[in-house]
Amino acid sequence: MRLSLVGLALTTALCAAPPAAQAQAPLTVYCSILEEQCRVGVAAFEKASGTKVTMVRKSTGETLAQIRAEASNPRADIWWGGPGDSHIQAAEEGLTAEYKSPMQPQLYDWAVRFAEQSGNRSTGTYLGALGVGYNTKVLQSRGLPEPRCWADLLDPKYRDEVQISDPNSSGTAYVFLASMVQLMGEDKAFDYMKALHKNVNQYTKSGAAPVKAVALGETAIGIAFMHDMVTMIADGAPVKTFAPCEGTGYETGSASIVKGGKNTEAAQKFVDWALSAEAQKLVGADLKIYSIPSNKNAPISPDAPKLSEMKLINYDTAKYGSVAERTRLLKKWDAEVKSAPK
Repeated sequence: MRLSLVGLALTTALCAAPPAAQAQAPLTVYCSILEEQCRVGVAAFEKASGTKVTMVRKSTGETLAQIRAEASNPRADIWWGGPGDSHIQAAEEGLTAEYKSPMQPQLYDWAVRFAEQSGNRSTGTYLGALGVGYNTKVLQSRGLPEPRCWADLLDPKYRDEVQISDPNSSGTAYVFLASMVQLMGEDKAFDYMKALHKNVNQYTKSGAAPVKAVALGETAIGIAFMHDMVTMIADGAPVKTFAPCEGTGYETGSASIVKGGKNTEAAQKFVDWALSAEAQKLVGADLKIYSIPSNKNAPISPDAPKLSEMKLINYDTAKYGSVAERTRLLKKWDAEVKSAPK
């Protein structure tokens, strides 16, 4: 009887212990950068912070849809990676929480401006220019010329040779859609995309898929972020990449805290970590990822795409990340481009 009382007292004491003394639920990270970056980054944060992390890797559009679907009972604490347009939309919909990281003074102006545009509900972690990559061996074997401009991709010679992701699921492809509209004007942009549609062999779910397909020779040409193409080049793939001659857009890769998440304090620490020079080097240069880090102290590889050599448009993330504009453009793309006959 006495042992039972002791056991009862011990159980009562454990139940009454303050939350800090009890096992904390894992920090849940929805990750929209490359799989390897997600895994390496999460492992490093776990080691540095002592916080257990559960990671789910999905494309940008899929992640936004999941966070929206879970809004009444959020399962994620952090959304890490993916173009800022989608993060801006999440902020506008009230899906993410305001947090101004003390790391902001270490960031480039473009990252700070992005944070301000989001109402400090998101912060830029990297920048990547949109471009075109092609497999030199595939083009040579088929007697096809090497493209240099967006206009070149409309050549009938490239029929079924171009691959790009679907903007409904891929942040990469949405940046392409929004970039074309800003570069050409909406009517000409949709005329261009309808013409390009005839040469597209597949609209993939993930923005990284065309990069891998080009590297493997499964498609001759892919539209994606240039830094992802450079990674394939560094790994020995027979690939070249370029920023089209007419001009191009770019992504501001971002990190956002999910509103209503169960581990807000740990989520804030994750954002601070993701904005540090050490973290950006780890998931960037150390992994042969050639995007431009947002922390001024993080190294930029000499092999990274040279932004100064490109015609970058003044990409309006605030406008094209808004709910109304994004929804309208995606609906129009579905109706006029994806469903168009070939």
